[in-house]
Amino acid sequence: MASAADQMAQSISLAKFAKATDLKKRLWFTIGALIVFRLLSYVPLPGVDPTALGLLSQKTTGGVLDFFNTFSGGSLSRMSLIALGVMPYITASIVVQLATSLSPQLAAIKKEGESGRKKLNQYTRYGTVLLTAIQGYFIAAGLETLGASQGIQAVI
Repeated sequence: MASAADQMAQSISLAKFAKATDLKKRLWFTIGALIVFRLLSYVPLPGVDPTALGLLSQKTTGGVLDFFNTFSGGSLSRMSLIALGVMPYITASIVVQLATSLSPQLAAIKKEGESGRKKLNQYTRYGTVLLTAIQGYFIAAGLETLGASQGIQAVI
């Protein structure tokens, strides 16, 4: 008598997977997104010296910078285009959602239906750009301070 897991494993076949077009589309999209993410993690930001930044990250191992670098997939030590990840968007989205409950004007926009949702999404995107610029500035300032204490100029 086979267990439920054994029966499920026997019922799975590549022929059934070949027929699942929606699943294949989602799988290929996920693989493509991961490839794009990994490629963009090697594109450095303008104004950052990659060799000095690599030297700085070697000198400051085990600290908070190393901790954040681990969670960003190594893109922070390279100071890549995607070092901030999706956090500015998530933060802007939360701020806009909270602002709709605090501001009567934004609450009225939210009640407009589809057009209101589009406006709030646009505000979220504007907030994302603003937060990205602010966070990028403070990361660059922090790198400059950290580099100065180590005798390395990481920010050009």
